[in-house]
Amino acid sequence: MANDRRGGPLSTLLGKIGSALWPIPVLGVLIAIGLGILLPAIDGWLDEPGGHPLTFAFGGGASAARDLLAAIAGSLISVTGLTFSLTVIALQLSSSQYSPRVLQTFATDRVVQLTLAQLMLTFVYALTVLRTVRTESATEDDTAFVPRLSISVAYVLTLGSVLALVLFLEHLSRVLRVETMLRDVHDEGSRTIHRELGSADEDEDGDGDGAEDGDGTARPGLPPGVAVPLVARSSGFLVGLAEDDAVRAARDGGVQVRLAVRMGDSVVEGTPVAHVWVDSPGAPVDAARLAEELDGALELHFERSPARDVAYALRKVVDIAVRALSPGINDPTTAVHAFSHASALLGALATRPSDARFLRDDEGAVRVVVPAWELPALLQLVLEEPLQFAEGQPAVLRRVAGLLREFAWRARGRGVDEQVTHYVARVAALAEETASVAETETREWRHAVDLALAGSWPPPS
Repeated sequence: MANDRRGGPLSTLLGKIGSALWPIPVLGVLIAIGLGILLPAIDGWLDEPGGHPLTFAFGGGASAARDLLAAIAGSLISVTGLTFSLTVIALQLSSSQYSPRVLQTFATDRVVQLTLAQLMLTFVYALTVLRTVRTESATEDDTAFVPRLSISVAYVLTLGSVLALVLFLEHLSRVLRVETMLRDVHDEGSRTIHRELGSADEDEDGDGDGAEDGDGTARPGLPPGVAVPLVARSSGFLVGLAEDDAVRAARDGGVQVRLAVRMGDSVVEGTPVAHVWVDSPGAPVDAARLAEELDGALELHFERSPARDVAYALRKVVDIAVRALSPGINDPTTAVHAFSHASALLGALATRPSDARFLRDDEGAVRVVVPAWELPALLQLVLEEPLQFAEGQPAVLRRVAGLLREFAWRARGRGVDEQVTHYVARVAALAEETASVAETETREWRHAVDLALAGSWPPPS
């Protein structure tokens, strides 16, 4: 894992394109322009003195062709604007109830992108073909031109747009359900975890002690000497790192750079974003130059991104759970479902390496260290805020106890045993004091977690 350099210019560009709404619709517009030029040219080749072979498909004249194409173009642009206006309103209402961050998944929804592409393609195609239709009075030789093949294709595209609209509305009705939102966030987080941390079986010893690097060599500790802070030149959330550029800058300066922020953390201009150690004690450090080059390697954005941030999906799930537990919504069932997804994501993270990533130069020297989201911080992220609102919610507290048992089973021996024991004791006390849960039941919660930490999961009695 240490030498797997990610975040190059090409991958960064592809990531931005994949998370944007416009690329597929723009591709559809380009295809429409190409078809709108090519098909009328084929029509001109097919339009012989004896008649067009596709007269049976469209037998009208030039005026009828212009009216049909104008009706298609006008109706589609109106439907497109109305449909997506209503969609944005519905998503805004949904985000206010669940979490504003779930809107981010809307832009990457392939159904949304393809529907918009289909509608825009048909609209632009109809306009492009419309300019080629000629009436007899508009030509010097009194010959009309009716692109019958092109009009037939426009009719087929219109039928496809109607079908796409119906399917889109059905898809939208499912997307706005909280269960679908949770599933989409879960899938997004699972992809990020697999992409950034690899398969679950990569940490073969399963002890999570971080004793070895990805290539089997020992992971280095802090270098000797005094650390020199590098100050951030701009603000934003850390969403990516051009690792080759960062390694090159550290190698040229003869230093080791250790970032002070994780993927997804906030970076504030004028505050230390990293520290450097020189290879030779007493050697000078050009902190200003290193800070400038590191600023070019760090990718900062005004919002977090799921591209490389393994904790972002958990943040979204927790937001939904907290909203569901708020007095204004009071939906404990949604909170229970959210904790089930959080448990699955935590379990996936518990089976992956949770230590820092070490980036080496061509000679094998560690040049850049990227801190990781460790399991204690992830468990705190999931439980810290929801437990503030879970008072008097027995179903929610039972699910949290179950989450702790599931997490204990998958994370045992990875340095979180004491934290898990603390949280289950807190949940048990909260259930007894505010939800009138019997002490015998809360005692079973604590016992089940202790057994899971010991590697035992007895069958139900």
